[in-house]
Amino acid sequence: MSLTFDFLLPSCPATCKVDQGFEASASLTATSERLLEPVGRHFLAHARRKTQNRTFSEDERHQAEEKANQVEKEEKDEFEYEDVDIDMVNQDPTQWKTQDNYAILGLTKLRYKATEDQIKKAHRRMVLLHHPDKKADKNDDAFFKCIAKAYDTLMNPESRRQYDSVDFGIAHWDDEVPSAKDTGDFYEMWRHVFEREARFSNKQPVPGLGDENSTKEEVEGFYDFWYNFDSWRTFEWLDKEGVEGSDNRDDKRYQEKKNRAQRAQLKKEDNARLRKLVDVCLGMDPRIAKFKAEEKKRRNAKKDARAAAEKAAAEEKARKEEEARLAAEKAEAEAKAAAAESKKAKEMAKRAIKKEKKTIKAIVKDNNYALAADAPEATPEQIDSQLFKLDDILAKNKTVEQLEALRQSFEKAVADKNLADVFNAAL
Repeated sequence: MSLTFDFLLPSCPATCKVDQGFEASASLTATSERLLEPVGRHFLAHARRKTQNRTFSEDERHQAEEKANQVEKEEKDEFEYEDVDIDMVNQDPTQWKTQDNYAILGLTKLRYKATEDQIKKAHRRMVLLHHPDKKADKNDDAFFKCIAKAYDTLMNPESRRQYDSVDFGIAHWDDEVPSAKDTGDFYEMWRHVFEREARFSNKQPVPGLGDENSTKEEVEGFYDFWYNFDSWRTFEWLDKEGVEGSDNRDDKRYQEKKNRAQRAQLKKEDNARLRKLVDVCLGMDPRIAKFKAEEKKRRNAKKDARAAAEKAAAEEKARKEEEARLAAEKAEAEAKAAAAESKKAKEMAKRAIKKEKKTIKAIVKDNNYALAADAPEATPEQIDSQLFKLDDILAKNKTVEQLEALRQSFEKAVADKNLADVFNAAL
């Protein structure tokens, strides 16, 4: 491509007076036509404006938009940029304390998860789109100042931590917390809630919500962690400034005292909010009901086992008592039988003794009271004397065997006709 341009130089006298007293002389050449080659960015910009019929301002805005689109296209694979509706975000730089810094940079989906590199790229994109030089009114830099403040806040670790502590863009998140009346997948409803709150924890890593396969120890550890949650939220971002332009130390101390009190109150309210949230989650957790049912079943099993053991022990005790009773009854019966047998034997022995005595007495009586064979019939005195002697003999022989032996000896003596000798020998 080649373009031909006519350059006309302004006419002026050959000799011009400069600074009163000095003169400069110059000779002017006549105008001419030259063939110019398209070289340099300024020439290309001039050609672009000519061919597109744009003014300088219009061309600059168009170039800025194209550059921003190119940047967005190059970085699209890294994360999805969001279109920022500037009518929905803060445009007053004096209200920077309450502006949504992530929304201004198009990072509402990432928020506290945004890396420094992503913040830098988002800031670069917003600067390319909203730099005052790209606007018709170059003095309109209010929103650009909001962008700069958002970038400065998020790139400073301390100020970002303070801002993230009260991130205004998540104020609506409390509305997303499930209630006890909500139905659906418990883990899907609550997992993102605790993942969101976990970023405030001083203790890392934070235990996860888990699932239906989590053990009782894991679930108890999860709730114990959240009921004793150690949060780094300080709420310093909400501190109020003192009277503008005031250097009074008492005023500053008073304001700092009020700020500390406000932080403490907000911290207390946040702890109460989190505890209420955990209470609701605990009440909805299906695993708690399952663990309680299992625990009740275990308790009942132990109770049943204990009852069965007690019943078995009672039955064993009753069996042993019954055996003891039967044994006692048997022993008593045997004792009674033995006693009866003993009594019977004694009675029989008595009868036998009585019989033997009677027989022995009869032998003595029938044989003249055991007097000598040639002695006359016994007199009463002799009878009494012999009977007294017989009593002494019977007194010495008390058992049946002895009496039986005595009887036999007397019977033999009768047969041998020496009863008197045997009788006297038995004394």
